[in-house]
Amino acid sequence: MEVLIVGAGAMGRWFGESVDATPVFTDIDADAAASAADAIDGRVAAPDETYEVVCIAVPMSAAETAIAEYADRATEAIVDVTGAMAGPVAAMDAHAPDLERVSFHPLFAPENAPGNVAVVADSPGPATDTLRGSLAVAGNDLFETTSEEHDRAMDDVQSGAHAAVLAYALATEDVPERFQTPISGGLEALVEQMTGNNPDVYTEIQSTFDGAEDVAAAAARIADADDEEFRRLYREAGRTDDE
Repeated sequence: MEVLIVGAGAMGRWFGESVDATPVFTDIDADAAASAADAIDGRVAAPDETYEVVCIAVPMSAAETAIAEYADRATEAIVDVTGAMAGPVAAMDAHAPDLERVSFHPLFAPENAPGNVAVVADSPGPATDTLRGSLAVAGNDLFETTSEEHDRAMDDVQSGAHAAVLAYALATEDVPERFQTPISGGLEALVEQMTGNNPDVYTEIQSTFDGAEDVAAAAARIADADDEEFRRLYREAGRTDDE
């Protein structure tokens, strides 16, 4: 099986390395496609070739456009690993109604693989089953969801979580390590982890999902709370109904 991977970034390379197929790369940056192909023993796509599977591995903001452009290059299946699901699933249904269609979201950075992979199996079949099997053999834990459930969760676990960590970093000074508590030290580690990566990735997440607004609203509630209200918010944050 050959898989055309549209997007030669880290996630496209991860997919090419993880599945039992020959990876074929295309990218708006021809040098990036060639580098990815060389790195994992793949090849660069030729114009007008077709492939059993097309995998869309571009930024979320470009996913639907890429699906429309490359759907006719697939003969059996089209999948994506872009990070959002509602838009790509709808686009694959519109532009590839006769193909197998599955959306994958690895819930980790490629350098932290393997891990949990969310799956929306909109129209599964033999080709996508083979891909899923490869991802499982590589050590990933795949679980099925819906595009609505997935995107709603991403508001919290990506947009909201990232906004909270960055807000802490922006609101605090550089405190010597000897003053750190277990909680602040943990937050400092998260700040270091996040800010050591490509900001474009986090920009895409904030543009796509809405969790940052909820974090800002919650911070305002805490800032404005008197003692009684703070105790109530503290209990609420503990996800308990005890009063």
